[in-house]
Amino acid sequence: MQRYFVSVEQFKDNTVEITGDDARHITKVMRGKVGDKIIVSDGLSREALVELSVLEQDLVTANIVEHLDMLQEAQVKVTVAQSLPKGDKMETVIQKCTEIGAVSFVPFLSERTIVQYDSKKEEKRLDRWRKICKEAAEQSHRNIVPVVEPSMTWSQLMKSFSKYDAVYFCYEKEHGLQLRDALTPFIQSVTTGSAPKVLLMVGPEGGFSEAECRKAEEAGAISVGLGRRILRCETAGMVALSCILYDFGEMGGV
Repeated sequence: MQRYFVSVEQFKDNTVEITGDDARHITKVMRGKVGDKIIVSDGLSREALVELSVLEQDLVTANIVEHLDMLQEAQVKVTVAQSLPKGDKMETVIQKCTEIGAVSFVPFLSERTIVQYDSKKEEKRLDRWRKICKEAAEQSHRNIVPVVEPSMTWSQLMKSFSKYDAVYFCYEKEHGLQLRDALTPFIQSVTTGSAPKVLLMVGPEGGFSEAECRKAEEAGAISVGLGRRILRCETAGMVALSCILYDFGEMGGV
């Protein structure tokens, strides 16, 4: 069943108003008609099965049939920090990691970032990434739309470590501690009912430098490997995120 995200204000007592691109998608692409049912969520606390009642080009009104439980989200909250890659690779990272279960994304600049940061293009790029995130969340039936933060500098990212319960630094030269080894004691330390916050750091095409690894560790990150094979930068985040969710029992794991 098709799912759409709306703002909190669009939820009324007994109806939901759907506007803009979503309204046009329902009327033009989905060819919706009165009586059709869809799922609508405010991405925070309300989700409902609704029945279309009024269809206009830029406004669709639907009656709430049933309020739904929001049970699609993982108990571990993973933020993917991706050093800006070339081309449209960031779009791939955001789309696929949203489907897998990331709760937020932090693009950042590192020593070997090839992309030239342009503040004038930042807002347009953020709008594009957030739209991709919303569409992926709808497609994968998420209860929330993950947050895409504005791009950070290396130092800004380091200062954010204190917000997380664990920070994993994916480093291709780490041949000792692997992600699974680091996760085991962390999972054992998590108390029942809590929702731990994890930051997953992934480098650009050229990876991280040894100096960056040392600085990240000094700031509290744990350097981990992802196996014997070298992964592309757009693949590493997906693999690591899947491993974390699996080990937390969110994908048929323990």
